[in-house]
Amino acid sequence: MKLKLLIIAISFFAINRLTAQANFSGMWSATLKVAGDIRLILHVKLQPDETYTATFDSPDQKAIGIKCDTVLITKDASGNELLTFTISKYKVSYTGKLLNDTTLSGTFTQVANVPLDFHRGVVPPPPVVLRPQTPKPPFPYRSEEVVYTKNGLQYGGTITIPQNGKKFPAIVLITGSGQQDRDETIFGHKPFAVLADALTRDGFVVLRVDDRGIGNSTGNFAASTSADFAKDVNASLDYLRSRPEVNDKKIGLLGHSEGGMIAPIVASARKDVKFMVLLAAPGVKIIDLMAEQNAAIMRSAGMNASFSENFKSLYKQLMPVIMNAPDTTSALNNALPILTNWQAKIDTTDLHKLGFKTPDDNRQYIKEQIAMASTPWFKYFIQFDPQPYLTKLKKVKVLALNGSKDIQVVASQNLPAIQNALISGKTKKFQVKELPGLNHLFQACKTCTVAEYGKLEETISPVALQAITTWLNQNVK
Repeated sequence: MKLKLLIIAISFFAINRLTAQANFSGMWSATLKVAGDIRLILHVKLQPDETYTATFDSPDQKAIGIKCDTVLITKDASGNELLTFTISKYKVSYTGKLLNDTTLSGTFTQVANVPLDFHRGVVPPPPVVLRPQTPKPPFPYRSEEVVYTKNGLQYGGTITIPQNGKKFPAIVLITGSGQQDRDETIFGHKPFAVLADALTRDGFVVLRVDDRGIGNSTGNFAASTSADFAKDVNASLDYLRSRPEVNDKKIGLLGHSEGGMIAPIVASARKDVKFMVLLAAPGVKIIDLMAEQNAAIMRSAGMNASFSENFKSLYKQLMPVIMNAPDTTSALNNALPILTNWQAKIDTTDLHKLGFKTPDDNRQYIKEQIAMASTPWFKYFIQFDPQPYLTKLKKVKVLALNGSKDIQVVASQNLPAIQNALISGKTKKFQVKELPGLNHLFQACKTCTVAEYGKLEETISPVALQAITTWLNQNVK
């Protein structure tokens, strides 16, 4: 659930034939002003067969040339030449009008619309980023790069081990949604490096691992689901148990966002997981969580509360229709009337703010939802219900934390559901706590929007770190 508002390094193979005279070849750059200033660079090439290929980079996230989705060259009703791309995995689209052969002026869309202009041949300087909490050596503990294999996959990670003692309690960290490195790096922040540092200083062995297909881990991330990621966590637990420094009677999991969904899947099926920390974890069905997430993000972007609530009902109507359709054509034909009927009851001004201005906008929106829903990960994710797993944690000690300002996993919706499930399952020891003023990344926030994540210097609030270490000391050591 870690929402990818930002395009982390994207590249496209354009498969469209040229229908316009303009040449889009060359390097285009833009600065996306969400979650800090994020530089984006598009490299476009015209091929001999009159097709375009392009790569799209996000250098500030050290992500270059990752292939995804399509590029379309079209014309609007006035004959202006347009470049459009979509990134289904991140629910992103962009359409820009070519101006004077030097500028693409358009709109970046993901839940809300953001004006974004690309300029030919201009690369802005990198932003100044301060991340004072990121740990720097020398460390008062051992830190090792590790590689291990299981089920035909290689896993690369970092294990940190306290200096003094022989056997320590141990924790596997589980990243949130999207392809993450072992530090769960986002906008220059390294939350899992900060967590591992705090926990190891406090006497815990900590293993943090690259997701499939990134860093030193192999595997096809795009073809994988949360169930596959649970298998990866099992592999990490088995590796942890093999380490001589680990007290195998005191092994646990810490999951953030989607990682907090995966942790109960794993713990409910194993007898050796003794404790679990859930950070911004889902407690309700994911379709309900996502509907609430969309509404919360819209409110944070300035949409009125009534409209945001109405959008929740639309989302919960659309997704089952799209998911259950036998093919993409049926999905489009079945979903479009639902969208148009909903729009008939909504103020036009609000619709325009979301980019719904023409019938073509409606079709494009539904197509984007269909593309997103067609991925193996989303198909599994949107139908997931965490309750059956949470109720099976009878012998697992559980700490569940959520920030009161989290707009991705809303605390008021999910924490009570987690608590009720743990009570229902007769979990012996648990604590469910809302931390005031903290966002989805557990930063002390000001505007508390997704766009603010990268603007804050703080990676994780000391209040959150203290809550975690205090509970672990009282319940694990």
